[in-house]
Amino acid sequence: MSSAAEAGSERKPTILIVDDEPDLLDVLEAYLRDDGFTVVRADDGRAAVDAAFREKPDLILLDLNLPTISGLDAFREIRAKSNVPVIMLTSRGQEIDRVVGLELGADDYIGKPYSPREVVARVKAVLRRTAAAPASGGVREPHEVLRLSELVVDRTAHEVTRNGELLKLTPTEFRLLEIFVEHPGQAFTRDHLIELISTNDGDVFDRTLDRHIANLRQKLEVDPQHPKYIQTVYGVGYKIADLT
Repeated sequence: MSSAAEAGSERKPTILIVDDEPDLLDVLEAYLRDDGFTVVRADDGRAAVDAAFREKPDLILLDLNLPTISGLDAFREIRAKSNVPVIMLTSRGQEIDRVVGLELGADDYIGKPYSPREVVARVKAVLRRTAAAPASGGVREPHEVLRLSELVVDRTAHEVTRNGELLKLTPTEFRLLEIFVEHPGQAFTRDHLIELISTNDGDVFDRTLDRHIANLRQKLEVDPQHPKYIQTVYGVGYKIADLT
């Protein structure tokens, strides 16, 4: 097969966009399709859950203010069975919902009104983070599996286990833990961590970094209030304890 044919046969990432405003759906769909994405649409919370499991999208753009069930309730149902990246679309005054969404494991949020170009840029940024782990195939090289005490970070499978128990991490949480385990005992400033897990689009900010760290602790630590692994270095940032 020629290289041109191979390029043409590459699978386009599928984006599920969920909003009950048809005009916004039309605009986002047009911009995403122009950028080479496949688009699936839903206009209420129940349809969003059904489409998420039926279509298995690569990323979901999810409005919080939806009929039938709210965007947060739809997100809870989706996140219970899938770690698909989710970017929440929030209106002004939805601070509490936005914080709850990040606590549940949303990868990013964008406030309305927004620029469709910004939405496309954020989608690309989150997908790049999701694709950070190498594709599986062939014999694993030793560096593709990181170990720290009872933690095992498998870069090939994009999985983390603690004492053999599989932890369900979002792509951003996985990337953070990968950075920490690769450098046990090293303190990272918050700005450095943001740089490492962000892209040129600047899609991770101070508040979202802190929330991702808090979510990671909830999943990783036996006692998140007294963390064994992810430690705060006051006046600097964060590090993982050197348990080797």
